[in-house]
Amino acid sequence: MYSPHGPVPQGPRAYAPGVGGTAPAGTTATERRPARIFYRRYGLDTVQEGTALQNHKVLVANRGEIAMRIMRACGKLGLPFAAVYTTEDMASGHVRLARESGGEKSLYRVASYHDANELMAVADDAGCTAVHPGYGFFAEDFRFARRVTKRDRKMIFIGPSWKIIRELGDKINTKRLARSLGVPTVPGSDRPIYDEMEAEHIAKDIFEFQAQQGIKRPLVLVKASAGGGGMGIEEVYDPDQFRSVFRRVRSYALRQFKDEGVLIEQRITDFNHLEVQVVSDRSGTNPVHFGTRNCSIQSTGRQKRIEVAPGFAPETLEYTFDAAKVLHDIVDYSLTMARKVGYDNVGTWEWIVTRQGDPFLMEVNTRIQVENGVSARISKVRGQGDVDLIAEQIRIGLGQPLGYAQADIEFEGVGIEYRLIAEDPDNSFTPWVGRIERFAWRDQPWLTVLTHVPGTEPYEIPTEFDPNLALAIIWGKNLEEARARGLEFLRDLRLEGHNNAGEALRSNVGFLTANTERILRF
Repeated sequence: MYSPHGPVPQGPRAYAPGVGGTAPAGTTATERRPARIFYRRYGLDTVQEGTALQNHKVLVANRGEIAMRIMRACGKLGLPFAAVYTTEDMASGHVRLARESGGEKSLYRVASYHDANELMAVADDAGCTAVHPGYGFFAEDFRFARRVTKRDRKMIFIGPSWKIIRELGDKINTKRLARSLGVPTVPGSDRPIYDEMEAEHIAKDIFEFQAQQGIKRPLVLVKASAGGGGMGIEEVYDPDQFRSVFRRVRSYALRQFKDEGVLIEQRITDFNHLEVQVVSDRSGTNPVHFGTRNCSIQSTGRQKRIEVAPGFAPETLEYTFDAAKVLHDIVDYSLTMARKVGYDNVGTWEWIVTRQGDPFLMEVNTRIQVENGVSARISKVRGQGDVDLIAEQIRIGLGQPLGYAQADIEFEGVGIEYRLIAEDPDNSFTPWVGRIERFAWRDQPWLTVLTHVPGTEPYEIPTEFDPNLALAIIWGKNLEEARARGLEFLRDLRLEGHNNAGEALRSNVGFLTANTERILRF
């Protein structure tokens, strides 16, 4: 039987679905579960262990699905919150959730989610003591995080400390730090190169390294170190052409960025994209991991569309390398770096793994990620499932000790997360603009759907934001079962709509279906 899903389910679904889409029955805005009760499941008592969470109020500085997840996590912890929305976002589920469960001074209209001054004014008026940035917007802006913690009326930034965001947000610095710890990074320079002879020597080594790997068409990337957004990047296939390309990029960098520094790296084209989910408290001394993820199925623009946990399935699929060892190694490397920098919240270490099984660190994302839920879905802490990494992020961000060790965390099954998006995969994943008229799915014990899109009334997709509709998280006891259940969900999904021209909705459901078989494969 199908049931429409609105942005704020009524009755027993007033708070976040847990494993299997269930929620604490009868929870209301005036009956938030105390943090003491919730975390006693893990053998913790958040009132006795450190700062009492009930002394805080959280500003949810984001929108849509992630804002709803933060609000629901606050509900689990017994925390009041204040949410924000723009005029274009009035129909979003996070607005309705804030109205129905937020209490006094819980919802404010702002001109833009990008306006830090306006967010601070809201926080002051609402009496917030902490800010949760979600993902995107200000999540990895160390200046914003510093401002939150250094202003006259100081607040807590729920995320890593601003110094860590600054340190790991610099990719060159991250690469240099990784190499100092013996963590493998993409072959190439870890600082801007200005000297032509030094540049040629680095490029020669990279070409030779690729030849040793058996790569038939070696490729070197030459890019302006001060550039960004794809500007000032060229590829070199022929060593004899390197000098002219280096000179051209160096000249471009000086002209555009007033800095002629150039980075030289191996261009890796055949790889899997893996992640390690790290969590640590404010002490920065006891990081743990919540497993690995594989995010290799992406759009043509390298945007993630399917995430899977764990990152490989060596017990099910055959690889040309020791996949179990690779997973162990990238976890170990990630935790080594986390300990070195004193990482003090939730973060993700992003890796590429070549077809030969060589892992290379790409970057560190100093925020909660969209796909955190698929890692939580396969995790247990002291035998208890229904892990909520956003609640953990808030709890430790507000000063609570982690309260458990790596030995207390275990993993079970395989999780798949689909990103349901209104886009046209046949036209370079162009965003689709129009109205969602029906959005429904079959409830299953192995399924959690997270969405800000109402299923009980039409929803105009705001053109100001990416047309993300929902996250669907599927669990199976193994890869085969998870894939079968994922296909069942996609087959039964009802997603309908039209644009102003009367044309039917375009979505990526077909793309997700076609690529489910490719999960965890090279």
